[in-house]
Amino acid sequence: MQPPRIIISGGGTGGHIFPAIAIANALREKCNGQVEILFVGAEGRMEMEKVPAAGYKIEGLWISGLQRKITWKNLSFPFKVISSLIKARKIMKQFKPDAVVGTGGYASGPMLRVAANAGIPTLIQEQNSYPGITNKILSKKVDRICVAYDEMERFFPKGKIILTGNPVRQDILKLDGKKARAAEFFGLDPEKKTILVIGGSLGARTLNETLNAGVTELMKNELQVIWQTGKTFYAGLGDELKQNKTKGVRVYDFISKMDYAYVMADVVISRAGASSVSELCLVKKACILVPSPNVAEDHQTKNAMALVNHQAAILVKDLDAANTLMEHAIELANNEVQRKKLETNISRFAYTDSALVIANEILNLIHNRNKK
Repeated sequence: MQPPRIIISGGGTGGHIFPAIAIANALREKCNGQVEILFVGAEGRMEMEKVPAAGYKIEGLWISGLQRKITWKNLSFPFKVISSLIKARKIMKQFKPDAVVGTGGYASGPMLRVAANAGIPTLIQEQNSYPGITNKILSKKVDRICVAYDEMERFFPKGKIILTGNPVRQDILKLDGKKARAAEFFGLDPEKKTILVIGGSLGARTLNETLNAGVTELMKNELQVIWQTGKTFYAGLGDELKQNKTKGVRVYDFISKMDYAYVMADVVISRAGASSVSELCLVKKACILVPSPNVAEDHQTKNAMALVNHQAAILVKDLDAANTLMEHAIELANNEVQRKKLETNISRFAYTDSALVIANEILNLIHNRNKK
């Protein structure tokens, strides 16, 4: 029997890329390495770097999103769609996949549409509590829809939905016994309270600007900081911060050892992207969520409220962050009772085997098709 051949399409941000890589790793595990996997992403986006670094081949499509504001960039959108559909058909013809999986992002639309029209088994993984327009459209054509939140039948055909949670990076699933190594890695004191600030893989301007203005206040309160800025903001920081010369403050454009970062963190300040929320549930961290206002249908606020309504996280609105975020962070870092309550409550939302469950669904789709 030939090893299954599977295309995984998605990207643009870590929230789409890391679940895709986690699914690929789970497929390898389930198939004892006997599986052929090809990624398809968007040219120029971060998946073209992160996927090869994870050990997988990737093809790029010339595709980007339609801008919500009026801009000349939208003039090229129809041509990009046509180009991507043509290349997607070419990839399908050459690779001959047994199944195609979409995790969201620009490239997943053309790839999943071509696969579904060709009768290839298809599955999409929707990370958010409010789906994007691409997955809403694709849901009518695909065979399975793996979701992370209840009541998604409001958006998708009920018979296709499977509640799986969001796949996450494998290294964060095992944090026990890493504190000493993590402290050494960051050059921080394992006995001091540490605040981790993550604005997603691309950074977040509000979090960065607020922290840049308030980092001295955190230091005055004997708090340590691990800060992921994203590449753009990092480039404009002073050398003292970038070279990690400021005592108790560690700044990175991208944190590669997120398991170490989570181990060190007593409090996490984060956007409320679906993957970030899923990771915070699994690592059981007290968190302050600052949802981005610049996302479709304000879905990050909906993600955050799913936790806040169960006293599993603290919400600070983007508009209020400059005035109140540092105050909330300092107060939470110094309030062990509240931290423990948040940690206990957020752990109830954790899904530990999401990637393996999704991998099983993909392989079942292939098996059922081969039986016909």
